[in-house]
Amino acid sequence: MKSLIKLMALLYALILSTMAWAAADIEINTPAITALAQSMQNRYTQLSPLLISGAVGLTADGLIGVHDAGAIPLSERQAVNALVIAENNDRKNLYQEIARANGHPEWAADIRNTFAQRWIQRAQTGWWIQSAKGWQQK
Repeated sequence: MKSLIKLMALLYALILSTMAWAAADIEINTPAITALAQSMQNRYTQLSPLLISGAVGLTADGLIGVHDAGAIPLSERQAVNALVIAENNDRKNLYQEIARANGHPEWAADIRNTFAQRWIQRAQTGWWIQSAKGWQQK
């Protein structure tokens, strides 16, 4: 529960920083944003051990990716891949929804870039982060 609260606080901070970047008057508690945040929050309990182990890392484009498939037991790889896909779908939809809420759907890429930077800045020590130089441990 504590980690879920931390994720929601991080998501809220990211949304606020995105709002400041865009200088927009945005309603952050739209039903779509709330649903996406809840979905991501529910998934975080499964993602957290994967991020800590290095099996999954944060990508430079605001998504997550499998960093070390060898750290995932073969019997669990399909489930982890599905988890990564679901998380990335929610992240992409979140960026688009924030842009739509601003009345500027064309801002989605810029919002995604802002989130990518913030996710990486707020990553825990030991998590793997992808940059132009490849994967690096924070």
